[in-house]
Parts: sequence; C-alpha cells; structure tokens
Amino acid sequence: MLKTLRQICRTGIVTEPPPLSDDTLRVADALQSRILEVLGRALCIRAIDAGSCNGCELEIHALNNPLYNIEGLGIRFVASPRHADLLLITGPVAKNMEVALRRTYDATPDPKLVVAIGDCGCTGGIFGESYASCGRVSNVIPVDVAVPGCPPSPHQILSGILTAISKATGD
Repeated sequence: MLKTLRQICRTGIVTEPPPLSDDTLRVADALQSRILEVLGRALCIRAIDAGSCNGCELEIHALNNPLYNIEGLGIRFVASPRHADLLLITGPVAKNMEVALRRTYDATPDPKLVVAIGDCGCTGGIFGESYASCGRVSNVIPVDVAVPGCPPSPHQILSGILTAISKATGD
C-alpha cells in the first residue's frame, strides 16, 4: 500500500485534455429560443410512420431521452393531428398509407409544417415508386423541409425542425 501511495505522489495528477466544444449542442438552444419567439408556447409534433423500417423512429424516440430532452426545449409529441403544429413523417409512403396521410395533413390546422425524415421520406430510398409505394412524402403532400440520412441523427432531426420553424416565419 505504501509503495502505491509513493507512486501516486511521484506521478501527480494525470488527466485528459478537455474535449473540444461541439457546435451541434448549440442547435438545442437556438431551437428553444426560436420556438418561444415564433409560437410563444410549446411546439406540438405529430409523428407519422408512412411505411418505414423504423430506423428513423428510433432516432426520433432518442429525442425524448435525457440526453436530448426535447420536452425541455418546448417540443412535445401529440397523438392527434388536430393539436399538431408540425408533421414529422418517416418512410416512403406506402399505397395503404396514402389516404391516411392526406387525411392527417388535412386535419392539421393551418399554418402547418411538414418535415420528411430519412432518405426514404426525402427520395423514396431503395423502395422508390412502385405498385406498393408512392415514393417520397412530397409525392403525396407538400413538404417544407427534408432531412436526409439513413437514419438521420437526432441532431439532424432537431436542425430540420429548426429550419422548418425558420421557414415558416420567413427568416
């Protein structure tokens, strides 16, 4: 034990250099202030899976964990499109989801924002347009912002939401 204590005294305190600052963490602060400035209240999002593989949904669910704490930023998910300000849509639109997606879009009050998430939502991905798929979301309803990636990271999704809010106000 004495040998170990001497070794510690000779070596001193050894630490790692601090990590470099991460600019992606600033997205959350900008988003929160922008939401309150534009809406004056929480941003309500209705997430819609139009036929995805669930990769994008996992990243959206990660937004609710303590690391990203999307609820603390003034964003919450709602069950009804009638309470939503923004539709967050993942996956290529399956033919079976086309009518449901249009009805959800129509039920969302104006002004409404639409964000397509993932490569499938933006371009149709590997599925494209076929007998079972309408392809990208913009083939069915108007899209304000497309967030590419397979799947996009939670930071990219937050940036897409911030971009949609900025576009809505003309900034």
